[in-house]
Amino acid sequence: MKNIYKDKRVVLSLDAGGTNLVFSAMKFGKQLGQHLKLSASVDSLAEFLNRIARGFSELLKQVGSADAISFAFPGPADYPKGIIGDLENLPVFKGGVALASFLQNKFNIPVYINNDGDLFTLGEAIGGLLPYVNEKLNEQKSTREYRNLIGVTLGTGFGGGLVSNLQLIQGDNSAAGEINRMSNPILSDSSVEESVSIRAVKRVYAYESKIKLENCPSPEEIFYIAIGEKAGNKNAAIKSYNSL
Repeated sequence: MKNIYKDKRVVLSLDAGGTNLVFSAMKFGKQLGQHLKLSASVDSLAEFLNRIARGFSELLKQVGSADAISFAFPGPADYPKGIIGDLENLPVFKGGVALASFLQNKFNIPVYINNDGDLFTLGEAIGGLLPYVNEKLNEQKSTREYRNLIGVTLGTGFGGGLVSNLQLIQGDNSAAGEINRMSNPILSDSSVEESVSIRAVKRVYAYESKIKLENCPSPEEIFYIAIGEKAGNKNAAIKSYNSL
């Protein structure tokens, strides 16, 4: 695939999920140095903000300087203003937190935040799956060109994004691609995220095994239990993935 990245600026990035915070520095669309992974599990907002600041500070030690901070963060949020709302997967965020202003004041560089599912989908549209597929079509002398993409993220939560004609569709509330709010045919009083996520796999396994959720193995371990490569409740493991 041709290198479409010509921007010489160094950007500090963060993939913030309910389980881990993964920091990277990027230039020309490629990672500089080593990424840094910190746990997202904290007891207070102050501790969480300090952990984010620590991650970006560690990146700056690696690369020397940066032109901007730009990263993915779960919603709901007022992304244009960088204000994060009440988050189900990161419960320390309550009542609206001006995360962009906090980081901009601390590092004195511009800060841009958007939805993790949206940015994943946009990235695949401009520098991942879509250009790869279109290049392969061009090699076969096809006149077809794809410009639309639906992205889905699976992890601690369940998210997504929409790109049409290579433009990100955010809607009037920055949540046009938030598929995690769809109805749940298994648990009618919950959103679909409660059956399509890490905690969903663990919840079913714990229930079927009659163990406490805090004693539940990880989804990876549950997978190996299901295929008989690890000791555990095989029937419960199979049910947890059937439910997913």
